[in-house]
Amino acid sequence: MKLRVLLVTHQEFRMPEDIKKLTEKEVADWKSEYEIATALKNLGHEIQILGAPTDFTVLKDFLTGWNPHVVFNQLEEFLGVNIYMPYLLGYFDLMHQPFTGCNPASLILTHNKPLMKKILAFHRVPVPRFAVFPLFRTIKRPRWLPFPLFVKSTIEHSSLGIAQASVVSNDEKLKERVEFIHRELRTDAMAEEYIDGRELYVGVLGNHRLRTFPVWELRFGNLPAGTPQIATAKVKWDLDYQRAAGITTGVATDLPAGTEERIRKLSKRVCRILGLNGYARLDFRLTPEGRIYLLEPNPNPDLGREEDFALSARQDGMDYETLIQHVLNLGLGSAPRKLDKSSNSSLTNGTPFTAGDVGQ
Repeated sequence: MKLRVLLVTHQEFRMPEDIKKLTEKEVADWKSEYEIATALKNLGHEIQILGAPTDFTVLKDFLTGWNPHVVFNQLEEFLGVNIYMPYLLGYFDLMHQPFTGCNPASLILTHNKPLMKKILAFHRVPVPRFAVFPLFRTIKRPRWLPFPLFVKSTIEHSSLGIAQASVVSNDEKLKERVEFIHRELRTDAMAEEYIDGRELYVGVLGNHRLRTFPVWELRFGNLPAGTPQIATAKVKWDLDYQRAAGITTGVATDLPAGTEERIRKLSKRVCRILGLNGYARLDFRLTPEGRIYLLEPNPNPDLGREEDFALSARQDGMDYETLIQHVLNLGLGSAPRKLDKSSNSSLTNGTPFTAGDVGQ
């Protein structure tokens, strides 16, 4: 079935005639959006691209004027703020507009990392112990939280504010790094136990019925001995640094017996606890002793053709166009249910108004 798809992106860009004529750095910022748009066209869908919307009026004009079947959401933030994204998606819900990716309630939860980790710990999901250091408050480490510690923002994602200096081994360095987060990002900071070990990722696809892809691994190549192996901003986004340091990703091999099955089951369980739907990536650490820790769940990870999520799907036998179609179908399947205006039954018989399928 041919669909009208509104691709909403984090910045304005025009589809180039030939991406091969551009350098890798020239296309880096919008390469994933280009690959998604190309896949949608190859699938026979009609698309329009809306880059970096700044108000609801423009969105409303697209939704009511063109009437897309589904919004393919590739926004990471709204009005330059990542925690505004759930409110934008809530607007789509109020407009009864299907969209791809995670629902707004679960996005709010995952953006509040301390609250999310408390919920997961309550459900006995293994997460590193942590403490929060609010803005404008005295920085004092609780005695029960030992070094080394990993310092980061309580709300930011995409490794914003994370560098080698984020791993600290004494109270002086802890204070310096917390103050850096307060000063540069203007958010609360958190310090959690630094878990030494292998960094593993699991892609999850689905609403009610969840499918996990093969366990993926971030390999830190030839980093100097003693350097903390963490996914800093440079590790994630600096192409030259990745090549120089030998940073690669691929199928996790030589895992201890039963580890892959445990991680994939835990990934589904976490998605259900947090109500994640659509598609997500779960980040884990595997210690040398074989213990598994969940570092963070990541709703709406990068869907670029050569990014980890799509590559792990391909490893599982799902080509790129099929993956994009699945994401579309899941977005359509989680659309909010409209109230029946012909009767008051939905308001009087105890049937709740739901926000669609959230993968519970």
